[in-house]
Amino acid sequence: MEVSFSDLETSSLIVDTIYKAGPGSLDEPIHFLFPKCGNMGGFRKVRRNDGSGKLAYVILYTTMSELEWPDFLDVETGVFRYYGDNRKPGSELTDTHAKGNALLEEVFGRLGCVEDRKDIPPFFIFKKAGAGRDAQFLGMAAPGNPKISPDRDLVAFWRTMGESRFQNYEAYFIVLDTGSLPISRQWIQALLDDHDNSLSLAPRAWKKFVEEGRDGIVALRAPRIVTIPTKYEQLQSDDQGRRCLEAIRAHYKEDPYGFEACATDLVCKMDNNFVDFSLTRPWRDGGRDALGYYSISPGGKANYPLKIDCALEAKCYSPNSSVGVRQMSRLISRIRYRQFGIMLTTSFVDKQAYSEVVEDGHPILVVTASDIAAILRHNSISPANIEDWLAHVDSRYEYAYVPF
Repeated sequence: MEVSFSDLETSSLIVDTIYKAGPGSLDEPIHFLFPKCGNMGGFRKVRRNDGSGKLAYVILYTTMSELEWPDFLDVETGVFRYYGDNRKPGSELTDTHAKGNALLEEVFGRLGCVEDRKDIPPFFIFKKAGAGRDAQFLGMAAPGNPKISPDRDLVAFWRTMGESRFQNYEAYFIVLDTGSLPISRQWIQALLDDHDNSLSLAPRAWKKFVEEGRDGIVALRAPRIVTIPTKYEQLQSDDQGRRCLEAIRAHYKEDPYGFEACATDLVCKMDNNFVDFSLTRPWRDGGRDALGYYSISPGGKANYPLKIDCALEAKCYSPNSSVGVRQMSRLISRIRYRQFGIMLTTSFVDKQAYSEVVEDGHPILVVTASDIAAILRHNSISPANIEDWLAHVDSRYEYAYVPF
């Protein structure tokens, strides 16, 4: 769904709707959707009209494409990860150049009691849509994630850029399930003009959050309908992702067995619960390029983790070469009882092979080009440093082959 520029000032907010920009240089849509809102920046704070200096609401804007700062929305769970605004060396975590970080500290510090939560502003999340200045509304969010411990909702971490070290925040929000009704402009205006009485106009999910805090968060969950992804969906990535994939294919063009080590490293970067991978000898791999474990730990020191066997098959293919039934069947036939398989490819899995995995319920995790691009992005691997990473992988795994 799209809303034209001429209708912005009267439009309500509907999840996943794209709001169109106007023709002028200042005709950015968010500025017209929210009274008093600026038209630049990731954090856009709007204060109440009562002179208190307190916030009415906050807009979080993201391109979702910054390699170093991979903001991310999990649409199935409603969890939104957002990085603070101290994104370059030269300033402290919450100094005058990082006012968004100071806001995060204040807001997450107010989660404890209901009176403090009344002064937490709702966060409206938008992302860049398309090539212009159009913006897509991702939902209204509350700070915090009840699925993790409170001390992990907002975490300061160190990052190195060039030769300089600096800190930034990683914050977790939950997109709220506001029901079938859109978020009304009447409530947004009341947040500005009559904040003390605005709660009566708020969506029920926001009221519940204010009253109960983290335990009252009702997430907007959107389970995926099981469908076979298309070739385009499995290959889709941004320009940096495509360049990284091209670099991987070129690097292992003359050494296809070397890609097995790269695939193993990618799987471990995808989820650090994958552990203890060993590469099988190329001439005795039994249809499996690497064997490892998925480790599930209770989190304490007393009890051992559960380790589930897994087998990895790696295919360094061009975008025009797919993993077909023969390759997939080879992996399926060789996974043992209580073991699951991973098919990782720099290309895609064709429709028939993918259908057999889904329809027959085979325990196979499929990782294709679009996934690899995302894994690299989340681990800050870009065209600028991918050759260094590949050289590191090669040196680390050069003598890693073990007998099958």
